[in-house]
Amino acid sequence: MPLPRRQFLTQASAGLAGTLLAGLLGSVPGCAPARSTVQGRLRGAGHALGHLLRTPGKIPPPTHVESTDVVIIGGGVSGLAARRELHRLAPGQRTILLELETDTGGNAAAGRNDRTAYPWGAHYLPIPDERDTELLAFLRAADVLTGYDAATGWPIYNEAHLCHDPHERLLLHGHWQAGLVPEVGVPAADRLELERFLAEVEQLRRATGPDGRDLFRLPLALSSTDPATRQLDAETMAAWLTRRGYRSEYLRWYLDYSYRDDFGVPAAQISAWAGLHYFAARKGRAHNAPSDAVLTWPAGNHFLAAALRQQGGPGEVRTESLVFGLREASDGLVEVLVYDARTRQSTAIRARQVILATPWHVAKHLLPSPPPLPDLAPLHAPWLVANLTVDDYPGGPGQPLCWDNVRYGSPALGYINAEHQALRGFEPDGPHSLTFYWALPTNPADPAAARRHALASSYADWLTLVLTELDLMHPDLAAQVTAADLWVWGHGMVAPTPGYVWGPARQRAAQPWLGGRVHLAHTDFSGMSVFEEAFHQGRRAAHAALAAVPVA
Repeated sequence: MPLPRRQFLTQASAGLAGTLLAGLLGSVPGCAPARSTVQGRLRGAGHALGHLLRTPGKIPPPTHVESTDVVIIGGGVSGLAARRELHRLAPGQRTILLELETDTGGNAAAGRNDRTAYPWGAHYLPIPDERDTELLAFLRAADVLTGYDAATGWPIYNEAHLCHDPHERLLLHGHWQAGLVPEVGVPAADRLELERFLAEVEQLRRATGPDGRDLFRLPLALSSTDPATRQLDAETMAAWLTRRGYRSEYLRWYLDYSYRDDFGVPAAQISAWAGLHYFAARKGRAHNAPSDAVLTWPAGNHFLAAALRQQGGPGEVRTESLVFGLREASDGLVEVLVYDARTRQSTAIRARQVILATPWHVAKHLLPSPPPLPDLAPLHAPWLVANLTVDDYPGGPGQPLCWDNVRYGSPALGYINAEHQALRGFEPDGPHSLTFYWALPTNPADPAAARRHALASSYADWLTLVLTELDLMHPDLAAQVTAADLWVWGHGMVAPTPGYVWGPARQRAAQPWLGGRVHLAHTDFSGMSVFEEAFHQGRRAAHAALAAVPVA
């Protein structure tokens, strides 16, 4: 849908852009519409199909019945990991995976333009803990891990998948510095606070509890049960910082940026346990990369999702399939009611076991008469992801273009160079692709309001938002945007709000349902939406399904 660029940059007082940028637009350095139009469209998860769950009377009843051993509902990372684990442990079983969208991957979706693949969501994996043997086995089968060093035993990663240099930069005081921890022009007192905080979390990274477990580890279930540490889940990270005497605005910004990048919300909305876990749980080591290295791909984590699907064997995968109910049959089996959006017909699939790998806001509509779980109310921030085609690479004083590029003080999360991992020579002439991320502010008292506003906003609203922020990072770069495809996630990743990770509701919700035949597997049931957690949620559910009623 072609829209005049000057129109974009004069509509900031309208709709969502006006709400979020009311205090920002006054500082826009100017508008330079070098072109008359930007081509693109607004996309998103299958809201229309998914929202049929709210009006089940509009869904036709099942007209035929079929049977299988295991049904997996949800083709995100958890569902794909469960499918892979079932194939690995019981390759003779019959499985059907049902996915609402047109492709599997969930929040690790991806797209493509004429030059490159690009992510629509999660886009990297930090170097994993070498003790996570199951995750490393998956990575080795995907040729991400190529072997182990004979002397240290540390993994050796495929150089094509390690994030290439330069890694990241921060626009601070008008200068692009290397790295995202604020340094350039930061007062001495603030630098000392930053150093003190990083030293403190480094101590926590190495610390163990009375039970001998790491205080913080991935997956979360392997973390220490130490009561004193788990009590940190009851207060906000912002309160913990105040209690520990951390006042630096530079430190506070860096932490808010970090938490919004993983959780979608700032330090004031997550628990101190989760905020410390973010830094202290990463313990990966590699023979050919530093411990803070990340693995990434042009398509982001869709590369990993595709590898999970490929390693899951021949079991059937059905996309554009809306599951609208689960019910226990008279013989004890579970009937999965599913609507095929392509044929517009419904089927009842009788299964011996079901793995429900959907977020809680979907799962609660599928389970019959769920027990009251008043405390299980996951907070999901809406997200905007914009894939931009630009005529030229953005410049600026200091560090050159990196994989990750962030502006200090910005309410957005910056952009990644979608072509950073391309195995071709540097091409100074465009066009080029940038992927821009924005976790939208959410009021925990009314999280649905932000989601409603996000889903009701127009392409022009969103593009105004993106181009305005882009102009603040690089004057006149917005004028070089020729195409912009935008994706709005109404439900982003789960936020580990105070009391959620170690509260009783999450543990109760993760127990088997319907006579032990339905097993929940999703990062909503851990409190942290990171790849490692989703991977192990799927594995856990697969093992539970096999232990409950062995399949052939």
